[in-house]
Amino acid sequence: MKKEKTIDFHIKWVWHAISRMYNIYAASEDMTMSIGYVLLNIDLEKGTPATKIGPSIGMEPRSLTRMLKSLEEKGWIYRETDPVDKRFVNVFLTDLGKEKRNFARLGVIEFNNKLSETLSKEQLKTFFEVIQQINEIVEKTAADAKNTELAIVD
Repeated sequence: MKKEKTIDFHIKWVWHAISRMYNIYAASEDMTMSIGYVLLNIDLEKGTPATKIGPSIGMEPRSLTRMLKSLEEKGWIYRETDPVDKRFVNVFLTDLGKEKRNFARLGVIEFNNKLSETLSKEQLKTFFEVIQQINEIVEKTAADAKNTELAIVD
């Protein structure tokens, strides 16, 4: 089967195009798409536990740790130990971080508005239904593979 005929090729191809587009947009503010996603996943009032950010955007813990350190050095975030449970660290946005978050937010809104203006409601509905089904198949396939792997080890 040629790669152009596989579904995953097209998903990855489009994702890379979106990633490049966001990175071009973000570069003017000394950001990347990944930084934008991290900032967008930090609660404006309550902050967000560092351990919750990575899984919500599919980022590995080591990469997130490096990025948070970099964002702290830039003055976009600060960290506070949870007063109730000292094992947890909450990440908060500084005023500059809130500005950068808003910039990222506007970029996402602008792109989604372009898509909504170009695609019909029916196309978007179908897209969301299909992508949800693909995600369910991926999750089930991954779970099955993990269970098979565990059965082999037992």
